[in-house]
Amino acid sequence: MSDTKIPYPRTLVALLAVSAAGLIGIAQDEGYRDKAYIPVPGDVPTIGFGDTAGVKQGDKTDPVRALIKLGNHVDKAEMTLRQCLGDVPMYQREWDAYVRLSINVGPWAVCKSSIKTKLQAGQYESACKTILQFNKFNGNVLPGLVSRREREYRVCMGAQR
Repeated sequence: MSDTKIPYPRTLVALLAVSAAGLIGIAQDEGYRDKAYIPVPGDVPTIGFGDTAGVKQGDKTDPVRALIKLGNHVDKAEMTLRQCLGDVPMYQREWDAYVRLSINVGPWAVCKSSIKTKLQAGQYESACKTILQFNKFNGNVLPGLVSRREREYRVCMGAQR
C-alpha cells in the first residue's frame, strides 16, 4: 500500500452548501448589531448580521431573528451562485469563500466578475485571487474591505477556515 495521499476531488457546485465554518466566518465578518446603523458614510442602513433588506434607521432586532435572516440571505446567495456558475466543481473551502464574498457584495457582482469565467476555465487560483479586487466602496479602497477580502482569499486558497 502506498503512502501517497489521494486529494479530495472537487464537488459540483450543485451539491455544495456553505459549511458551518463558512457560516461562522460570515457572521464574524458582518458582526452583529441589534439596532440599525450606517456601516460607512453613503451606505444603507444595516442590522443584525449585515441585513439591509427593508432596514430603516431606528429598526431593532434580536440574535435569533438576525440568525434566521442571515440563513435566508445565505440560501438566496447560494441559489444565485449555483445558477450563474453552472456545473463548476469546487472544493468546500472555495465555495465557502465565494458565498462569503457574495453575502457582502451581492451574488450577481460575483457572477458578473471574472470569477465565473476563471472557474469555468479551471483557473481556480486566479479566481480566488480575484476576490482581492472587491475592496472598494463607492470607488474608494476601504481598509476593512481589504482585510475582509484577504481573509476570504486565504479561505479560498485553503490557508484558513
